Amino acid sequence: MDIRRAEYVPGESMWERQGVQQMPNSSGYLMEAILESSNLSKAYRQVKRNGGSPGIDGIRVGDAGLQTLITGEPLRTELLEGSYKPKPVRRVTIPKPDGGTRDLGIPTVTDRIIQQAIAQILIPLYEKKFSDHSYGFRPGRSCHQAIRKAKEYISNGNEYVVDIDLEKFFDRVNHDKLMSLIAKDIADKRLLRLIRKYLQSGVMIGGLFESTEEGTPQGGPLSPLLSNIMLDELDKELEARGHLFCRYADDCNIYVSSKKAGDRVMEGISTFIEKRLKLKVNKQKSAVGSPYERKFLGFGFYKGKDGQVKIRAHKKSIAKLRAKIRKITSRNNGKNTQQRIRELAPLLRGWGNYYRIDEMKSTMSDIDGWTRRRLRCCIWKEWKRIRTRFRKLGELGLSHEQAIRSANTRKGHWRIAGSPILKCTLTNKYFERLGFVSLCGITAKG
Repeated sequence: MDIRRAEYVPGESMWERQGVQQMPNSSGYLMEAILESSNLSKAYRQVKRNGGSPGIDGIRVGDAGLQTLITGEPLRTELLEGSYKPKPVRRVTIPKPDGGTRDLGIPTVTDRIIQQAIAQILIPLYEKKFSDHSYGFRPGRSCHQAIRKAKEYISNGNEYVVDIDLEKFFDRVNHDKLMSLIAKDIADKRLLRLIRKYLQSGVMIGGLFESTEEGTPQGGPLSPLLSNIMLDELDKELEARGHLFCRYADDCNIYVSSKKAGDRVMEGISTFIEKRLKLKVNKQKSAVGSPYERKFLGFGFYKGKDGQVKIRAHKKSIAKLRAKIRKITSRNNGKNTQQRIRELAPLLRGWGNYYRIDEMKSTMSDIDGWTRRRLRCCIWKEWKRIRTRFRKLGELGLSHEQAIRSANTRKGHWRIAGSPILKCTLTNKYFERLGFVSLCGITAKG
């Protein structure tokens, strides 16, 4: 059917009703679909579920009257007429896992809802266009799928990876280039103008306004879709060249069979990225190397005793987790065991769920054992008096003589924490009753 002849009727989704299957690149009705009451209400509910901090206007997701404002006629008229002006985003800086910081832009709740409404209409349309090699910020796709596909490539003999790192990708997106890509698919000029307004809405830093001449600020519901639109041209180029690759947002790994091929691909694709996409490749972080040494989305690979390629949490990811655990379980932070276990729970649960596809059996058990030993150190310090240690050990089942001998030990905290005495008293079951989250338990369920 010719989308140009489709007529907009409020109510049910016009795309489903008209049976449109392809990208409506000549449609002038996208804004009407975005501003349908049902779509705006759905966007409001999604933003409310996501929660988050208020923008520069201080309005929170749960504030009274917000949904009425969003679905009301005045806002809808402003958006249709093109007079609506997005507010600047509130800039916040968060630490990156590998050091350094990342800037996030927090739009106002109203702008988050409008962006969400746009995304809800555009995502299903773009999904028909995006590459099967793209896994980030897409419905039904995940980093685990990307890692498993990478494993498949390596298992088939592609034992070199071209690991491309885009330098400050979200801060460097060229607005004109991005808008030209969107305009290839979207003809509704009202929507194109609104998206450009969001790109150029600026940021507030310490009460001062700063314009945004490039970049797509991370933090808004529209940013992930815009990043995929920008990098879809890279996906299409890699496909046209016949490369095997996995891309998750701005993390892209290309798998080749030799170092020579890898160097050639790195040079060619870096040139394409910088000249065609007007982005910058980070030469220091990008490299051609062994996938067994490189990190991809926090994971690495290794060969098992059977010679098969297997997935594991990268050693750097494990080191970062241990640093966080070490901070929580410090003997000098003034917290009791219950407080430490409560703080550990979300950290371990999140890490375990993300790395549950790790195929190295010792990873989770080693971290579990090391964490419990650190907790035993803390408990031993809490029982600092000899008579307290004697009493506690007796309550946990030690005989009178064993309790006296252990309570009077001169061993240091770490050494006694790894001793058979504390292992048989402060057992795994003991910590489980206190609410300790075991990584082995999470991966067993997953």
